[in-house]
Amino acid sequence: MNKNKIRWIKRFKVWHKWPAIVMSFLALLFAASGIVMNHRTVFASINVSRKLLPADYTYRNWNLDAIKGSLFLSEDSVFIYGKGGVYHSNEDFDTFSAFNEGFEKGIDNRSVVAMQYTPRAGLVAGTLNGIFRYDNPTGWNKVNLPVKNQRITDVALKGDTLLVLTRDLLLTSTDLKYFDTHQLPAPSTYKKETTWFKFLWNLHSGELFGLAGKLFVDLLGILVIILSITGLIHFFYPKFIKKEKRKSTKYRSVKATNLRWHNVLGYLGVVFVLSNALTGMFLRPPLLIAIANAKIGIIPYTHLDNINPWHDKLRKLTWNTKMQRYVFSTSEGFYLADELLNYMAAPKVAQPPVSVMGCNALQQVDEDEYLVGSFSGLFSWKLSTGAIYNLGAGEPWHNQAKTGRPISDHMVSGLLYQDNANIWYSDYNRGVVPVSGNRPFLAMPTLVEDTPMSLWNVCLEIHTGRIFEWLLGPFYILYVPLSGLSMLVVLVSGFFLWYWIHRGKPKRKT
Repeated sequence: MNKNKIRWIKRFKVWHKWPAIVMSFLALLFAASGIVMNHRTVFASINVSRKLLPADYTYRNWNLDAIKGSLFLSEDSVFIYGKGGVYHSNEDFDTFSAFNEGFEKGIDNRSVVAMQYTPRAGLVAGTLNGIFRYDNPTGWNKVNLPVKNQRITDVALKGDTLLVLTRDLLLTSTDLKYFDTHQLPAPSTYKKETTWFKFLWNLHSGELFGLAGKLFVDLLGILVIILSITGLIHFFYPKFIKKEKRKSTKYRSVKATNLRWHNVLGYLGVVFVLSNALTGMFLRPPLLIAIANAKIGIIPYTHLDNINPWHDKLRKLTWNTKMQRYVFSTSEGFYLADELLNYMAAPKVAQPPVSVMGCNALQQVDEDEYLVGSFSGLFSWKLSTGAIYNLGAGEPWHNQAKTGRPISDHMVSGLLYQDNANIWYSDYNRGVVPVSGNRPFLAMPTLVEDTPMSLWNVCLEIHTGRIFEWLLGPFYILYVPLSGLSMLVVLVSGFFLWYWIHRGKPKRKT
């Protein structure tokens, strides 16, 4: 073995050993949380008390996505809904009660994104798991939908017709018994491509290759857990033996077996774990900024290869009576459609910015004006002229290319609309903020403050590193890329140590 290789082996031993001790604990968190996130419905019934989480996860003033929207039906019937479910109040906000009877156990099963009411259909709620109708005395009852993907993104009205939007299709019904299913037409500018963000998201989770891909990524998570545990054993076990003064053949055999499994599993999975770490690094800032708007062609026969041009792209909608047009918010921007849904076209005017995380509020306030809210801020949008006003900054918005954080200081997670004189928006961090009028919104009751968090959302906070913000401050944003970089160093150095030292090494006889 030449001197140059010996020098590299010494370096790799240092690079593999010390970062790996820290990364083993972080890798356990990444792997375990990733497995849970890959199977949301399986873990939907499991909650986590917010008292077990950092103080930043305590509800204050309806923050942290507690509110998605509201439905003002009458002076005595006001419904507020969001991640914690549905709550009933009145116009003066001097009464308050939970309205969640009938939803399945688990916060994730009562996460409501939209509500509407019609005389024939009654009170309707759109959730992550489908459409629910409220019936006395049983409470919320799930409605059978004629589609496979029942994740609802919005529910709107067109006269007395309910418009139910999933991430893929538009369903229309007047009574929730019979549905017409509409696959929206492709716009003239349609290209069979997707964003790099969505491609890497699907590749990172394995969903790009369907259930088999997700299970394979789960297997990688288990592999990372085993590598982390065997690595820690390899580091601490000799110290244990020395302390206990046990140097028998049995204990040496345990050490050798543990190392052998660590090496074998490591070199078999190194390429796949490396790839998964790299894709994860680009799903969070600052690397996310480089790919947020870039496009890539769709790989044939993958999950993204779908005959529906709007597969997994639909987010919000309204029906504009004056224009006789549907207004859709999609992951590709805003589009208009005629009443018969024969065409989809982007408005011939400027569009307000919408975060890569999607549109969270689309509210028509007059014949021509909309309020559009996302993590990019809250904007007033004149559909006829394209005039856009940034309500958070208090100034007109002009479409100018910019770099930096892909989110605004005003992270709009929902909108509460009573009338044009009484509008509030829900800021993810600050909670409810008035848009018009001086009337204060309902103070957050203890009933809501005690609402737990779903296990899936806790795992999302762990996986993205946001749960460490209390410790790292604004530098938590570097948690994922630095962890990914450390993982790359550990994996690459470990592979070369195996290749140069352990590969082909004869087994020790015991």
